[in-house]
Amino acid sequence: MAENNSNFMSGVPELLILRLVREKEMYGYELVQAIRERSRDAIALGEGVIYPVLHALERDGALSSSRKTVNGRSRVYYALTAAGAQRLDDLAGNWSRLTDAIQSILIGVQHA
Repeated sequence: MAENNSNFMSGVPELLILRLVREKEMYGYELVQAIRERSRDAIALGEGVIYPVLHALERDGALSSSRKTVNGRSRVYYALTAAGAQRLDDLAGNWSRLTDAIQSILIGVQHA
C-alpha cells in the first residue's frame, strides 16, 4: 500500500510548486515554507523533495531560473513559463477530477 500511496502523491509537489510560482518568483526554501504555511502544516516537503522537482520542472521547460542577490545572499529564483502554466492547468484539472471522485465515494451515492 505504501508504494501505491507514494505513486498517488508523486505529482503533488509538482502541482504545489507550479501553483505557488505562478503567483511570484520563489526560491527553493521559500517554497518549502510557503507549502507548510499554506497547508497549515499538513504538508511538509523538505528541500530534498523540492529541489529535485524544481530541477526536473526546469529541465522540462515548465520553469525558468535566475540567480539574484537579495540582502547579500545569492539565491536561484524560479518563475513559471508558458509551458509551466499549461502544465499547471492540466495537473490542477486532473487533481480536481480525482478529488471530486474520491469525495463522491466518501460521501456515498445519494439514491433517488
